[in-house]
Amino acid sequence: MAAWQPRIGRLIPKAQHIPLFPKVIARSKPVSPLIVAYGFGGMIVVGTILLLLPFATSSGQSAGLLTALFTATSAVCVTGLIVVDTGKYWSPFGQGVILVLIQLGGLGFMTSSTLLFLLLGRRITLRERMLIGGAVGSEHSPGGMVRLVRRIILLTLAIEAAGVVYLVWRFSAFPRATALWQGVFHSVSAFNNSGFSLFSDSLTGYQLDVSTLMALAVLIILGGISYTLLADVARFRRFRRLTVDSRIVLVSTVVLLAIGTLFILLAEAANPGTLGPMTWPHKVANAFFHAVMPRTAGFNSLNVASFMQPTLFFNMILMFIGAASGSTGGGIKVNTVGILVAATVSTLRGRPRPEAFGRELVEEQLHRALLLVALGLGAVFGVAFALSLVDNHTFVEQLFESFSAFGTVGLSMGITPTLSVAGQLLIIITMFVGRLGPLTLALSLTQRRQVVRYRYAKEAVKIG
Repeated sequence: MAAWQPRIGRLIPKAQHIPLFPKVIARSKPVSPLIVAYGFGGMIVVGTILLLLPFATSSGQSAGLLTALFTATSAVCVTGLIVVDTGKYWSPFGQGVILVLIQLGGLGFMTSSTLLFLLLGRRITLRERMLIGGAVGSEHSPGGMVRLVRRIILLTLAIEAAGVVYLVWRFSAFPRATALWQGVFHSVSAFNNSGFSLFSDSLTGYQLDVSTLMALAVLIILGGISYTLLADVARFRRFRRLTVDSRIVLVSTVVLLAIGTLFILLAEAANPGTLGPMTWPHKVANAFFHAVMPRTAGFNSLNVASFMQPTLFFNMILMFIGAASGSTGGGIKVNTVGILVAATVSTLRGRPRPEAFGRELVEEQLHRALLLVALGLGAVFGVAFALSLVDNHTFVEQLFESFSAFGTVGLSMGITPTLSVAGQLLIIITMFVGRLGPLTLALSLTQRRQVVRYRYAKEAVKIG
């Protein structure tokens, strides 16, 4: 009698129709990245309405719609560009609204909304967990998203609290209540890379107070390198054990800060309008501070309008690059630039594929990085050209303003309050696009990824 053998050919087709996770598959539809845009837009609308209230201004009169809209957009997009003096024009209520918008905008809509859901006891769905992961730049499994958000919020509050304690001590010359409010406002503003200040001249009055400048710089750097990097460092502590993404962010940040400090120091050391009158220790401190600021913070201890032309151009480059993915900062992100630099070095070494730190990078990410840079440059120069049509400022001033708005930085050559209505509307749109553009584009491209079952024949094109 022949041994019985299973009829594999009939069993396999039936097994292919067995749904392993029927409920998950039925509910895990693609999540539109526009939800994030709608969320930020909603916060801007609410912030505008609150800032339009008469008691939001120190004069008791309602702010104009454009002023309220510009300020709310700048706060939610953690930019820091202003059309009115934050400390004098807005009442304590108005300043409080701005502070809340900065905090929510820095955390990001999905993180902030998740916090609200948790406080209300609402269950976070699988689709929302997946979108949160994309919004904070994390590759954690959906099951760990809520825990990740809790840790982000706790770490944010802990760092900001430490900043408050130190800054309140530094502002002790003010009355106690004023010092406390100044410390809270500037700590939250610095960590969230917004650049809003209650001082009319930003921090130019503290350009010789090295400890205050360094405290704010540390808050800005911590907010600009992302929670995932901080968690990675806390977990492994050794550089070689960090993920490639974390190593790219760390190396890029250190290199950009070092080059920025050296460049500003050399270019502005003899400039009587900036570093010229200072002693060398103060020159170094202020040069470092202004190398940190274009990382999307926006405070200034020096008069930006007095910078030399090379310094202005270098600041535009730093503003365009910005901070790290998943951080409170903007720009195209140092991760993007890191991938492009790694690909360039690999090509110069004759390597067939991009590599970094002993790992091969995903070529698809290289294509996305190139797309992001191209679209970003197109947006910035397009806005600068549009500004040149509606306003009469110099093109350098308009280009600087465009880079600052797109990178959500907040540095300005002083032309923001003098822009026309059309010019301010252009900056509002640019801030919104700069804050959401890279994130929305990344989420959109991830969901639109297609499986191609064929390839065209290759043909070379002459370059160079």
